[in-house]
Formats: sequence, structure tokens, C-alpha cells
Amino acid sequence: MELTILHFIQSLRSESFDSAMLFVSSLGNYGAIWIALAAALLIAPGLKRSGLAVSAALLIDFVIVNLILKPWVGRERPCDLTVPEDMLLACLTDHSFPSGHTAAAFAAAVALFACHRKAGTIALFLAFLMGFSRLYLFVHYPTDVLAGALLGVLFGLIGYRLSNKKPTD
Repeated sequence: MELTILHFIQSLRSESFDSAMLFVSSLGNYGAIWIALAAALLIAPGLKRSGLAVSAALLIDFVIVNLILKPWVGRERPCDLTVPEDMLLACLTDHSFPSGHTAAAFAAAVALFACHRKAGTIALFLAFLMGFSRLYLFVHYPTDVLAGALLGVLFGLIGYRLSNKKPTD
């Protein structure tokens, strides 16, 4: 079923979509855009709590997704089983479940959304695109992306909660 969905998404490919999806996906490499967002918020006047929320969400995400879940589950990527004839991205060597790009994107976006609705809405849109890009590029299964999104939402809410704890809480 999941490969059927991925092959359907492959049928939507075009040159302009290819470029856009490669770009969107690359923004999430190593969490770079989200780490830069956290750093910018931490140094911007009046936005330190937002920066702490995003930072906490990303740290929780990194530990749970990359250090615990991916090695523990050990799911192969779809491109390990079948490769589209003109695959845009080399098949990655780490495990597939859950999607780290998607989890980090949703963790940062939800933490930001909890602090600032307008900016968070834009970040959530980017997180959605990032998750879709991982399907489009054939490096994740739909359940990898769904799990990454759900975990990211949870981590974002936890990051927000931690950043707003009072010393007596």
C-alpha cells in the first residue's frame, strides 16, 4: 500500500516540482533551518522564550528520533527496495522510521506556533512541505512521515511547555 502511494506521487513529478522538492528537503538537512531559527530567536530581543521552546523541541526530537527510534526500529528506506529510474536524491544510509526531517520540522514549527501564531503558521506550512518532499524524493514511506509529524507535534508542545515553566512549577 505504501509503495503504491509513493509510486502515485512519482507520477506527479515535473521539472519544477523536482527542483522545489529538492530545495525544500535540503532546508531540513541536519536540521539547519530549524537550528538557525532557534538561534535567531534566542538572540532576538524579546524572543528568548520562543528560542528556548524551539531549541528544547529540537533537542528532544534529536535524541528520541535519531539516537533511539531510528536505530531501534531499523526500517529500510523505500529506495533500498526499489529505485525509481530517475531518482533525484541518493538513497540515504540511515534508517527510515520515523522521518527525521519531518519530525524536526514539526517540532520546531509547533513550538513556534505555540509562541507566535502567524510565524508558526508559516513554519507549519514549511513543515508540511518538508514531509511531502521526503515522499516525493522516495526516501521515506508515508508512515515514516506521519510518525515524524506526530512525534514532532508532541516534541513541539513539550518544548513549549518546558520553556514556559516557572521555577516553582
